[in-house]
Amino acid sequence: MPQFTTLTSRVAALPVNDVDTDQIIPARFLKATDKAGMGVHLFADWRYAADGSPRADFVLNQPQNQGAQVLLAGGNFGCGSSREHAPWALTGFGFRAVISTSFADIFCSNALKNGLLPVVVDAQTHRALFEMVEELPQMEVTIDLAGQTLALPTGQTVTFPIDGFSKSCLLQGVDELGYILGFEPQIAAYEQARVP
Repeated sequence: MPQFTTLTSRVAALPVNDVDTDQIIPARFLKATDKAGMGVHLFADWRYAADGSPRADFVLNQPQNQGAQVLLAGGNFGCGSSREHAPWALTGFGFRAVISTSFADIFCSNALKNGLLPVVVDAQTHRALFEMVEELPQMEVTIDLAGQTLALPTGQTVTFPIDGFSKSCLLQGVDELGYILGFEPQIAAYEQARVP
């Protein structure tokens, strides 16, 4: 998984609360067991018309949001069933972080394990971000994972929480298995010492 240290990016705003994992990636795409190609199915029922053509009015289809790596979402993002495909679809589309006032616990856990950073902000900052994107669609934010800060275009900086283990894994660009493999010499030495 790619390292996450500092990210400066434009923001795509999706002002919808209680977005569940079936809206993030509909159930008909869950047969896949590989992350490859999942980005094309992100928000499929919202992004595409019945004939498969992109809906011009959907936020991710608008030209100013192409290439944005930060999604500004409504509250309680990722609720519903626990499907790892949801962060697969978000990262496959190109998102590295999602900003919200709250995330469903299982979604948050799956996101962190797949290199997607959930950034929790207070309600006032959340509202201000939506207003900024409305006024200046090309505005950028900077996320510093080591410092756990989100820098706004106004110069204001807010902090966000993250558990130490997930932070360490993201900074190193490793998943849980990669983290354990980093201790391979110590594990081998321990096993060798146990041989009678």
